[in-house]
Order: sequence, then C-alpha cells, then structure tokens
Amino acid sequence: MKISIVTINYNDVSGLERTIKSVQKQTSKDFEHIIIDGGSNDASKELIEKNKSRFSYNISEPDQGVYDAMNKGIKKANGDYLLF
Repeated sequence: MKISIVTINYNDVSGLERTIKSVQKQTSKDFEHIIIDGGSNDASKELIEKNKSRFSYNISEPDQGVYDAMNKGIKKANGDYLLF
C-alpha cells in the first residue's frame, strides 16, 4: 500500500522544513512526497531545491489558492491513499 503525502506551502519556510524532516523520519518508506509551493517569496524555493531528491514531484509557481494547490497535488499523486 503506497501513500501519497502532499505538502502545500506558501511563504512558510519554517513549517515546510519541519514537514520535510517529519516525513523523512517515517519508518515506512512506501510513500511519495509531493511538494506544491505557490511561488513563495521567502526561502521556501531554496529549501525545496536543496531537498528535491527527496520528493517524487515538486513545483513552485503561483496558484489560485489552497484548493488549487491541493488539486495540483492530487493530479500528481500515485498512491493508494492521499494525505495532506
């Protein structure tokens, strides 16, 4: 059973960093981690770039809000279950 973890972010580099660390500490490795960033102006893009090998998909571009970002993540998810 594969789990898709979708993290959406906009200008919250500290929250994004905590989330990335938390996901990487999971004992189960049967998951994909998808990062959808809304074109942040803080250091989020740099953090995503630094950790991009840990994600199955990531993008940083302006979106139409939280639900648009969530829908982008859903479209990229391949897991049996989806978590935000």
